[in-house]
Amino acid sequence: MKPVAILQHETSQGPGVLLAHLQQQGIPCALIRPCNEGIAAMRARDYRGIVVLGSNHCANEQLRWIEQERCLLQSALAVDVPVLGHCFGAQMLARAMGARVWRNPCANIGWSRVWVTPQAQEQMDLPAEATLFNWHYDSFEIPPGATRSMYGRRCLNKGFVHGRHWAFQGHLEVTAQSVRDWCDEGAAELRSAAGPAVQSRAQILAQLPQHIRQLHQIAARSYSAWMAQLPRPRLFYMPVWGEARLALA
Repeated sequence: MKPVAILQHETSQGPGVLLAHLQQQGIPCALIRPCNEGIAAMRARDYRGIVVLGSNHCANEQLRWIEQERCLLQSALAVDVPVLGHCFGAQMLARAMGARVWRNPCANIGWSRVWVTPQAQEQMDLPAEATLFNWHYDSFEIPPGATRSMYGRRCLNKGFVHGRHWAFQGHLEVTAQSVRDWCDEGAAELRSAAGPAVQSRAQILAQLPQHIRQLHQIAARSYSAWMAQLPRPRLFYMPVWGEARLALA
């Protein structure tokens, strides 16, 4: 059975609850670190799906591994291997589809409300409103042929859908511990960042259990809907010593 590739760029920005959902469905995963390992040899068709996590880098940076990642996602689009992008991953998917990534008018750090379009509500089994965790300075335009799935007050494009390829300009995968870790790692950044959509460490951690519980409900629905689109293994019969045995492709 082909695995789902998970591209992780930062130690503190792991797959979180997404990995648990994949494991619960019995879907094998391959955790790959493009910054350290390089992904030039990767072939999109070798995976059932590709998940792209966040990064401290900008999707427009001229780095070799970022260019390799963009090419990998373009290959996935060409052979229709489902892609799921989170934050930086959403920006990379937008770039792979020919859309621009630019500096958002204001930084988005902390918890914020987003509104879900009617089409995405049905497709992702989501309510009309949700609260996401954010830590980003950039945004993307909606790629040609894609439709906006979420929008926010301080960042218009919070998500898009193009067939089986989904992007979230935010983090559904985080856990309570990973949010604390991000706040520790980004302590200096939190002290210097400013703007109407930037929260302090105290504001981010206030009511953390409640925020995480609600976020995990949204994540469970979104991830289940995306995983339902993944190619299923084909069943065929393999004759062995005169007997027919069921096998997976």
